[in-house]
Amino acid sequence: MDLAKPRIDVGLFTTNLEPMLDFWQNEIGLPFDHPLPLGGGLQQHRHDLLGSVLKINHARNALPDASPSGYRELLIAREGLLGPKRLTDPDGNLVTLVPSGTHGIERIGIRLGVRDAAAHRRFYAVALGLPDVPERGGDSFICGDSVILFDETPDASGDAIFEGPGFRYITIQIRNVDEEHAAILAHGGKEGRAPQTLGKVARISFVRDPDGNWIEMSQRASLVGALD
Repeated sequence: MDLAKPRIDVGLFTTNLEPMLDFWQNEIGLPFDHPLPLGGGLQQHRHDLLGSVLKINHARNALPDASPSGYRELLIAREGLLGPKRLTDPDGNLVTLVPSGTHGIERIGIRLGVRDAAAHRRFYAVALGLPDVPERGGDSFICGDSVILFDETPDASGDAIFEGPGFRYITIQIRNVDEEHAAILAHGGKEGRAPQTLGKVARISFVRDPDGNWIEMSQRASLVGALD
């Protein structure tokens, strides 16, 4: 995969904006970047997350009463910690501050609960073409300097909807959406949404892992230049 940015971004949905902003900005300490209107009663509040972006998507209207996605936990590396510090945001999303180097994490990691670990190993290694973290025994993969970890769990969702509460998707910034999207599908990935251009900002698509978790592929003009 030809990355345009060596790390993933993380997206969540909420109707509980002010408490969520207070937690992420003041308790976790993430700098606010800018708001981005998404249409349909959604506005994205973008925060710097050690070079990644935390996308807090605020829904003006109620979100569907949906089961959680497979994205269970955001891990953030912090210098000076002696051990993990587990927190939950106002919506109940699990956030763990970890000593740098834990599970190979120097910046951020995202942990999933999955139904079939072997299927996810094939997906990340073959469809996405990501290297694994050798000391983790094939249950975590590296995307730039971000780490994607997963644990096999019987209560994992099999078909998470996109605009539900909590962590819902990750974004991978790449140089050519059409090429990467086609390659992922050719190697067994599922299509979530076909490539589309968002004005002069980005060309994006969505693919889905074996449990249906959403992954945004983004060709962002600010990173790669013209979208032609």
